[in-house]
Amino acid sequence: MKTITLSLIVASALAHASTQNVQSIQYDGMIHISETVAKRLNEVKVGEPLDAAAVDKTIKNFFDQGYFEDVWAEEDEGKVTFHFKEKPIISKIELKGYKENDEEAQKTLLQIDKGALYDEKRLEGAKKRIVEALSQDGKIDSVVEIDSEKLDNGSMQVTFIVNEGEEIIIKKLTYAGVLTQDADDFDSMIANKEEQFMGWMWGRNDGKMKVAELQYDPLRIRDFYMQHGYLDAKIDEPFVAVDFDHYEAQMSYNIFEGDVYRVSDILVFQDTQVINDQELLDVIALEKNKPFNIKTFREDAERIKTKIADLGYAYVQVQPDLKKDKEAKSVDVVYRITPGKKVRIRNVIVSGNNRTLDRVVRRELFLAPGDLYSLSDLKDSRNALGRTGYFESNTIEEKRIDDESMDLIVQTKEAPTGNIQLGGGYGSFGGILVSVAISDRNIFGSGINVGLNLERSQRTSNYSFNISNPRLNDSDFSGNFSVFNSSTEYDSYTTSSLGTSVGVGHRFNRYWSGYMGYNYSKNDYSDIDSTTSTLDPRYYANYAKSSVIASATFDNTDDFYVPREGISFSQSIEKAGVGGDADFIKSRTTFGAYQGLQKLTDFDLILRYKARFNYADESGYLPLGEKFYMGGIGSVRGYQGYSISPTEGTELTTNEPFKIGGTQTFSNSLEFSVPLVPEARMRATAFVDYGMIGEKSLSEIKRGGYGVSLEWFSPVGPLQLVFANPIGDKPGDDITHFEFTIGQRF
Repeated sequence: MKTITLSLIVASALAHASTQNVQSIQYDGMIHISETVAKRLNEVKVGEPLDAAAVDKTIKNFFDQGYFEDVWAEEDEGKVTFHFKEKPIISKIELKGYKENDEEAQKTLLQIDKGALYDEKRLEGAKKRIVEALSQDGKIDSVVEIDSEKLDNGSMQVTFIVNEGEEIIIKKLTYAGVLTQDADDFDSMIANKEEQFMGWMWGRNDGKMKVAELQYDPLRIRDFYMQHGYLDAKIDEPFVAVDFDHYEAQMSYNIFEGDVYRVSDILVFQDTQVINDQELLDVIALEKNKPFNIKTFREDAERIKTKIADLGYAYVQVQPDLKKDKEAKSVDVVYRITPGKKVRIRNVIVSGNNRTLDRVVRRELFLAPGDLYSLSDLKDSRNALGRTGYFESNTIEEKRIDDESMDLIVQTKEAPTGNIQLGGGYGSFGGILVSVAISDRNIFGSGINVGLNLERSQRTSNYSFNISNPRLNDSDFSGNFSVFNSSTEYDSYTTSSLGTSVGVGHRFNRYWSGYMGYNYSKNDYSDIDSTTSTLDPRYYANYAKSSVIASATFDNTDDFYVPREGISFSQSIEKAGVGGDADFIKSRTTFGAYQGLQKLTDFDLILRYKARFNYADESGYLPLGEKFYMGGIGSVRGYQGYSISPTEGTELTTNEPFKIGGTQTFSNSLEFSVPLVPEARMRATAFVDYGMIGEKSLSEIKRGGYGVSLEWFSPVGPLQLVFANPIGDKPGDDITHFEFTIGQRF
């Protein structure tokens, strides 16, 4: 038997062996490639003389596949056998010391999965990517070690051990040649900034160098100048002097500003006339004889594209161009438009909705098979899906079929919409508390919202059931029904309430909807202490409320729980006195504005403004329980819920002011929300609240609050933990520093 491992040995063996032809070829130990593939790689042929060069080439071909640690060949009486020693499998791979909790980052850096073959070249490639990523993060002198261990089962455990280097801090940043602009304004554009005093604080510049961004910062500064009309501005690459002993740096830019260019003319040219030129000029924000602005220039191109794409021209191309007159310091703005052909939707394919029914997704889309394409309809469809609250995220991919048709691929990622809560606790007021709550805003994937709540303590009980359908029979009509029974035992009296409500709504268009409803409740007071007799007896009068409610709502936000754009507005009027004892009119107004600032800040910062105004007019009888109160989540945080109220007299048993509620209240909030742990969908929000309430005027009571909240899509539903402090609190105010909610919109 001859063993062939190198072509030299093969040649020697052939020189002394018989010249018989190859009788058969066998493969031993080969797992990862099939025999069919092996035959294609094999240069040795049955029936031909055994050739050393062919064996050598075959072994090289097998090695090139990357599956084998060793390959050798044996020949015995014309029978050739190729033996393979395959590389071991990686059964465990870890990254320690860097991005340990960021699975997506680890996948990008390592690019090696469990079950992959152990390949030293791939490991070295991963090591190189980690070092490069650390360098891009501004970490100098980082060390990455690879620890490989063979386990008892023959597989490999690989650990990348990272020792992060030091960060370079920019101690001084200077600009030469800045004549007309304030260099401090560049900070809003660039990534590498000079360290500020107490730079470790939120909102301050820490001065950490971001190496990956150095090449882009000059472009950002030039873009800043071009937003102010300086089309000839030139910004050199930054000069960076690094003190590696102290890991500090000084940076400087040389800037040539040039002159301001004004817009002399705005022209549009269509290859094929599909719309009146004036209609396109009407959507352009740039103005003649005004300084040129590159940002507005780009936005105008997008507005033109949307205008034409909304006519069905999905593949429209808009090529913006500038024609500068250096002597006149003016510029002609030119948009060259190639509309293409009108495109219709061939098919709409929905995926990712493992629980939600297809029809629930499709009824929110404004494009269907056979429709002409519209870019605005596409965007509105994404936002409508987000507003349902059924999905964590959604995308709509445009798949081109030909010049006149496309498919839409709707990809959804479902969010948890159902909650089952079993709880217990102890409170200073209610004593021992036991509660059971079951709710699902998308039960069985139907889009129907169902909730059941059972709560009992030593002094309180609350039982309720509600069901609502936002799209009755997939139409534009909605409906709801609820019943409740509650009671609370106070020191001086006990209240109980039993009631029901029913209503129907209608969606007028994609943003506006209306609602009409009827409420009935029976409210009783019992166990009234005689010490309260000095108060108005109507405060403790039993009453029935029969009322109708009409409301209108506008909502063009892009998500139910965490909107990043759009506004929401609602106005409702309730008239009580359609039967029953209570007789009043109540108005409730809410407003919310949401704006994502990622384009300005390079991270997912969201600005929110929320406002609420309530007013009640006592046309006959306005019971105490129908008045307004402030405090807690939804009004002014830092105070206990419903604790801020006008008062009258005192309760003799507690010697505390008796809260009688207000007839008008206004509260508003300003919030800044940032991602805390993106992988866990956890955000941190800083807020400031301010509110007013009164019986005769809003100025009677004013309170404020500030703090931070943690917003988390937890396994039991959207969870908000609020840590607040009051502003302008008075003696006797009921202050609280912690609250939480589950299932509410952030």
